[in-house]
Amino acid sequence: MTSDIETQQAALDELHDAPARSESDDATRLPELRARFEHNGSPRYMLYTIKRYGFDHDHGFHLDVELVSDELEDGLETVEAKLHQGDADLIDIDYISTARERAGGAPIVAVHPYGRTVGGLVVPENSPIDGLADLPGHRIGVVRRLDKNWILTRAACREFHEFDPETEATSVEAGSKVELTRLLREGEVDAALQFWQLIPELVEPGPYREAIPMAELVQRLSGVEQTLPISTFLTSEDYLANQPEAIRGFKRAYADAVERLQTDDELWEELGEKLMYENDPAVVRGVRDHWREMVVTEWNAETVDAMEQLFDHLLAVAGPEALGVDHVPDDLFRLEVPSQ
Repeated sequence: MTSDIETQQAALDELHDAPARSESDDATRLPELRARFEHNGSPRYMLYTIKRYGFDHDHGFHLDVELVSDELEDGLETVEAKLHQGDADLIDIDYISTARERAGGAPIVAVHPYGRTVGGLVVPENSPIDGLADLPGHRIGVVRRLDKNWILTRAACREFHEFDPETEATSVEAGSKVELTRLLREGEVDAALQFWQLIPELVEPGPYREAIPMAELVQRLSGVEQTLPISTFLTSEDYLANQPEAIRGFKRAYADAVERLQTDDELWEELGEKLMYENDPAVVRGVRDHWREMVVTEWNAETVDAMEQLFDHLLAVAGPEALGVDHVPDDLFRLEVPSQ
């Protein structure tokens, strides 16, 4: 293990002190966007890239990045709690969770797509589990039962195999990605629905393999070929109304960072050294290649229609109890940022 949360934050803090590259050359005059993201989440590669090359100042805002825990606070992921509490201006979560929170009254909105950030079912190499039909009777580790990976698994099992793994298998709620990995390594679960960016750290060195990629279930259930963004970047309605230029600037900086990450292999070597928990070349390449496959740079009305179609399908198959919400609220997705 090469990089803990403190080391990663220190690497980002070094970039926070870089000279401003705005016309005024003064970062304090730029609108600040407080980004709060999980220390083991994949957006940190993009955030590091924005700071590394000054894309935030290039596009008229100052990005302040803080890495936080992936544990739950009062039933919410830490990043969600920070946005609710007014301690963050930008986070990312899956759009089902976003719909759940907005339907519950939270004034949060999705302002840009991130990607098809789903995981996979990881099992020991000698496991008898090779597909969905093999899940009954096994202990399946999940971060939480409302996690998108478990919802997708339940929906696919019900749609294609006519059983619900919530009743035919035993789901074990870990509470965090780190704890989920521990449960799998210590044999307390037979399989783990881990998030995609942590899977290379398990399967590349062994002795584990990915039995079921959740990305395949997304495409089968949605019925579309395009890569659907499952996770989006969120802000509060107040921040969007008061600092629309910062959100517009973030969208442009994000596009610059994605272009760099799609083409610069040496940057990924730097990311492996600075931000990854396993700086093994095979792991770095695995994360790099998966990131490039899953990232989404833009969206339109057709994209949103497909996302809502997938939600409706999950709702019909898994039901509102599994999703924690029975509809996608109006005005959840903001394709255009309003003028101030």
